[in-house]
Amino acid sequence: MTSIPQVATAMNTVLNESAERAARSTGLVRRVRAMSGAQFVQTLVFAWLDNPDATSDDLAATAETLGVTITPQGFNAWFSDQSTACLQQVLQAAMAHVIDADPVAIPLVARVPAVWLHDSTVISLPAELAEQFRGCGGSHGAGTAALKAHLRLDIGTGQVDGPLLQDGRASDRAVAFRERAVEGSLTISDLGFFSLDDMQRAQRGGRHWVSRLKPKTAIFAPDGTRLDLRAVLDAAGTRQVDLAVHMGVAHRIPCRVVAERVPQEVADQRRRRLRADATNRGRTVSAERLAWCDWTVLVTTVPAEQLTIDEALVLLTVRWQIELLFKLWKDHGRVDESRGIRPARILTEIYAKMVAMIMQHWMLLTSCWQAPDRSLPKAAKIVRREAVHMPEALRAGDAAWVACLTRLQQKLARAGRQTPRQKEPNTYQLLLNPSLRSVS
Repeated sequence: MTSIPQVATAMNTVLNESAERAARSTGLVRRVRAMSGAQFVQTLVFAWLDNPDATSDDLAATAETLGVTITPQGFNAWFSDQSTACLQQVLQAAMAHVIDADPVAIPLVARVPAVWLHDSTVISLPAELAEQFRGCGGSHGAGTAALKAHLRLDIGTGQVDGPLLQDGRASDRAVAFRERAVEGSLTISDLGFFSLDDMQRAQRGGRHWVSRLKPKTAIFAPDGTRLDLRAVLDAAGTRQVDLAVHMGVAHRIPCRVVAERVPQEVADQRRRRLRADATNRGRTVSAERLAWCDWTVLVTTVPAEQLTIDEALVLLTVRWQIELLFKLWKDHGRVDESRGIRPARILTEIYAKMVAMIMQHWMLLTSCWQAPDRSLPKAAKIVRREAVHMPEALRAGDAAWVACLTRLQQKLARAGRQTPRQKEPNTYQLLLNPSLRSVS
């Protein structure tokens, strides 16, 4: 587990040394000015961590706590292409630090060295930024301009990779995280990341995965016979089916198909959603696709003796934890919102808020991550409440800075917990006891 002094050092390095170096290399600061590059970066990060809707007056007030006297208009003059490049470099510097917690106390998660979740979210941008970040259009936002942010999260230790940024219209599979070659680790991702090449590479390296099955993927029996999977499932006559198969015409990856028939009302709801989505896109849904709504089907390389059907299905729902992290960043950190109008101001704000969210996550890891029933939204409120004290503490020196973060850690350790639910158990309840899950 990373200690508070280590987190304090990492934050100090990013907000001082890395920030000053980025300001010089990007040309944001070329000579001695009333405000240094580090002070500019610290102002943005602390002000927006405290209040994601901070105004220019708020930014100027935060700068004053860092020893800078500047008007709101004077501060606004700092937003430029250089400030965007500077904060982008600071974000990269923050991403380079490895901060983790003691593994959460969940036996199902502890069975493997790591459980990695991978997902992305899209942030809409003004049309003027379309040359830098091409939009994806459609109901998922952004029209002509958008950026897509990828995160990878180890749900055991809380370690985060990213956010890696790309065009909003780019394929999810186009992003490249550092290779995680830990044998026995498990990756859980959405269908957007479904790749037989990647799955085969992981399987050959001794790494596992759990994924929903992509429609029309070829499935073969161990003897090489191609299966009509839906017919096999329908003929099984049981609610749950577990099959040893090979996947892919060329790849023939040995794995398991784990499937569960859902109640009629759930299947009907899925069909309504498919038809509504198709209508919005001006398309029709095939009869084959509608028929698959009767089943939840996933594939995995984890052996049956190591992972039961119920446990596999619970792990698939854990994928939503990274979406909850994105929700935390958006609803609490407002990384997708800006009071600015100029493109440079908007991008600078997005990068600064992402730095703030990374540092907030570091604090959560050192305090409450180990508790299965932790409530990250409740903890995030405490971080925001205490952020107002951070600029002065950082300015006062190492001892004051460590003391400030230690006080925050103590408050976070006492932060509110999730309330157990009987009808719809929380994710942590399902992880601790997969038998609580309902069919969905």
